[in-house]
Amino acid sequence: MIRVEGLTVRFAGVTPIDDMTVEFPGGTCGLIGPNGAGKTTFFNVLSGFVRPAAGAVSAFGENLLRMADYKRARWGLRRTFQTEMAIEKLSVFDNVAMIHEHSGARRASRRSDVLAAIEFVGLHASPRAKVGGLGAHERRLVEIARAVVGRPRVVLLDEPGAGLPDEQTEELGVVIQRIPEQFEALVILVDHDMSLVSTCCETTAVLDFGKLIAAGPTREVLRDEHVMRAYLGTETDV
Repeated sequence: MIRVEGLTVRFAGVTPIDDMTVEFPGGTCGLIGPNGAGKTTFFNVLSGFVRPAAGAVSAFGENLLRMADYKRARWGLRRTFQTEMAIEKLSVFDNVAMIHEHSGARRASRRSDVLAAIEFVGLHASPRAKVGGLGAHERRLVEIARAVVGRPRVVLLDEPGAGLPDEQTEELGVVIQRIPEQFEALVILVDHDMSLVSTCCETTAVLDFGKLIAAGPTREVLRDEHVMRAYLGTETDV
């Protein structure tokens, strides 16, 4: 479980996250909202890239914000980014192995762990293939393989399905759904594809201009009036 209490982030005169209090209970949880809602900022807080002005975040009972950013990877925090981070000139194997090296997992098991992560995501390309020669769907699978290698505890997926056709998004959803069972990791999925969120996430939280406006079972949240208005850009203060 991840518990967030009163989380606030300020950049000069902007407040991208404003007194956010929510729980992500386990399994695969959704985090949605319009562009600029604060979703990536929240991931940056969890990753240690951004220091909040106030609030607390605990993950599996541990104070995440007191943990040095470089220790969070060894603890088991993984993430993907909106911009692909795999190095095009390196092979699939080497890209995944780079993450394993900094995960705290045993060096002796590196080869088997890396190959297992590549197999888990269903990548048909050879582990020796250069990432730069892969298609968009295959590169996304490499990003997820990097996120699950080396005993992950929390996996943050930032728009993994962006730009993919429906069929490939569905295949990606199958992989995402298997992460909690396979690795006993909590997954938080950020995506604008509501069919992907509906398929993968039992619970979902919604941010709008840094404010949490809904949280709960995904089906109920997606039918919430405030959520629909926020996505249509017609939400107003009352």
